[in-house]
Amino acid sequence: MIQASGLRKAYGPTLALDEIDLTVDEGRIVGLIGPNGAGKSTALQAILGLIPVEGRLSVLGRDPWADRDGLMTEVCFIADVAVLPRWLKVSQALDYVAGVHPRFDRARAEALLRRTTIQMTSRVGQLSKGMVTQLHLALIMAIDARLLVLDEPTLGLDLIYRKSFYDSLLNDYFDKSRTILVSTHQVDEIEHILTDAVFIDRGRIALNATMEALEARFVELVVPTERLAQARKLGPLIERQLLGRATLLFDGADRATLARLGEVRTPGLADLFIALMTPGPAADQGAAA
Repeated sequence: MIQASGLRKAYGPTLALDEIDLTVDEGRIVGLIGPNGAGKSTALQAILGLIPVEGRLSVLGRDPWADRDGLMTEVCFIADVAVLPRWLKVSQALDYVAGVHPRFDRARAEALLRRTTIQMTSRVGQLSKGMVTQLHLALIMAIDARLLVLDEPTLGLDLIYRKSFYDSLLNDYFDKSRTILVSTHQVDEIEHILTDAVFIDRGRIALNATMEALEARFVELVVPTERLAQARKLGPLIERQLLGRATLLFDGADRATLARLGEVRTPGLADLFIALMTPGPAADQGAAA
């Protein structure tokens, strides 16, 4: 679906993308995760053909910059701000998309909207931010696209709307023939839907792996104080103290050895993100790995 090699993008002296290589296969849900300013949005803009970049980039077999019109018949996009004209009625939004996109299924969009409290006669300016996002999602999910790109799609929404957004995405849109690329720094909220995680920091890929590979590679150890010195000798990536106990994160350590020292568990993506993105020797070691 996406094949990138040596992607580079500079804005004056600032290097937004620094020789990025990335492959995304069909039927995957890939999280592009990084802090603000890491290069996430620049990478997505390149994939969508919104900006030219150095290097080689193919999306659905097309050059996004040279053939954006053709590409956008098979790709959908939700930005960090779901912008729709405030004067536009909901029914007019459906009219517009039906008139410009050959793969839009109006009946499906109407069915999705019937699950919400959004009225066809309402204007966008009368809707809450969460409702505008619901409308935007209904419009997108009614398009038979092969690739869906999301850039901080739930930014500014409350917890209920955020959960509803991702539930709808999984239950009503995703299948094994579609691919979703989602960029966010709200790691905990997307962890349960991902098949792959890509960490990006300062324009470079710090980690790229399937969720299964991450679970096999990284392990977290909760160790009592009297065994902490032994655990430290095994070379953790990062250590944190909480309620009198230490939690250490390891890369590639033997689980049986760790289990003799304390409680072994699988770390969450947020813990990995903090370990690999925190400046210092531990983070540098993890990124290099």
